[in-house]
Amino acid sequence: MKRIQHFILVKSVGLYVNILSFVRPEKAKKLAYQLFSQPRKGRIDSTKLPKTLVNTEKETFSFQNETFQTYMWRGNEEIILLIHGWESNSSRWKKLLPYLLPLGKTIIAIDAPAHGLSSGKEFSAPKYAEYINVVTQKYQAKLLIGHSIGGGAIACYLNKYNDLSVQKVILLGSPSDFKLLNNNYAALLSLNAKVKILLEKHIQEKFNIHLDDFKGHLFAENFSQKALIAHDIDDKIVLVEEGKKYASTWKNATYIETKGLGHSLHGKDLYKTITDFIKL
Repeated sequence: MKRIQHFILVKSVGLYVNILSFVRPEKAKKLAYQLFSQPRKGRIDSTKLPKTLVNTEKETFSFQNETFQTYMWRGNEEIILLIHGWESNSSRWKKLLPYLLPLGKTIIAIDAPAHGLSSGKEFSAPKYAEYINVVTQKYQAKLLIGHSIGGGAIACYLNKYNDLSVQKVILLGSPSDFKLLNNNYAALLSLNAKVKILLEKHIQEKFNIHLDDFKGHLFAENFSQKALIAHDIDDKIVLVEEGKKYASTWKNATYIETKGLGHSLHGKDLYKTITDFIKL
């Protein structure tokens, strides 16, 4: 019943935006982008932290007029940075952490914009990339692990800052083609062609990049880091073709496919593959 109600609500909102585009196109453009960029879940109550995050060293960073939260499991001088995905938070790493902690490295997880304990209402991969930059400037992370759009944010970060101190990258179920994401969103809301054009124009103006060029696998052509790219063939959220795109251009990448793990990519065999890659 809840799924049906949500479907009806989504379609109703889409219809409203479509109608608005003919009478107030600028308002329709802004509303469409708000719907596209504002997560509905993923927040954390600071008074009821998930157990995974309770016994961590917490640090709040500032970026522009917002703040974002990090959590540290302290180890040696080598830093692993964890970048979660859409409508999630740093507690999503609870199943991977038991495999990472015995490696003895320092692990830092970031709450994305408008997620976890980070402030703001709007999420974007470019803004997430700036959060990564703030943390890497302080801690010089050697390894970045990103799930879903978190991996897309890593691609944005490496493309903009060419951080050679990062030696290894792990992408888990990560999208590459941001125009495809935009098209999927438009299809979900049944947005008309006019709204799609307005939305693409808004994104281009906001981030100074055309959606046709906003592709992680094109960025990856210039990456020198070793990479492990994992994607599940049953992923219904980010199709496996997106992982293949990264693998086709990332010169120093190992690509693996799993089956039955879905978009979450939680699995013991995969975790062992990840730790083996880190140890290399």
